[in-house]
Amino acid sequence: MLWRHGDVLIATIDAIPEGGVRLHDPVLAHGEVTGHTHRVADPHAAELWLVQGVLYLKILEATRIIHEEHAAIPLEPGTYRVWQQREYVPERRRGTRGVSFRTVSD
Repeated sequence: MLWRHGDVLIATIDAIPEGGVRLHDPVLAHGEVTGHTHRVADPHAAELWLVQGVLYLKILEATRIIHEEHAAIPLEPGTYRVWQQREYVPERRRGTRGVSFRTVSD
């Protein structure tokens, strides 16, 4: 399953890879423009993990992902990978390959 919550994508996975660091902030993504956040409604219902720069979410009991500008997404207990959408930015500088990406922010 795959969910889109604004500029955040969430997909079910089998397990979180080993070697990660548990984060204690329930925020999946920060909005640079508005200051709004994509976050877990009940921080006690979830664990957020960072493994080699990739964000993973373990839902322990049913909860929702919330944001001030988007409808809430209900998530059942399970394991998920989280991506923040990126957009292509063409570069016109000499000596570059002409490929760059930047994170999309609300």
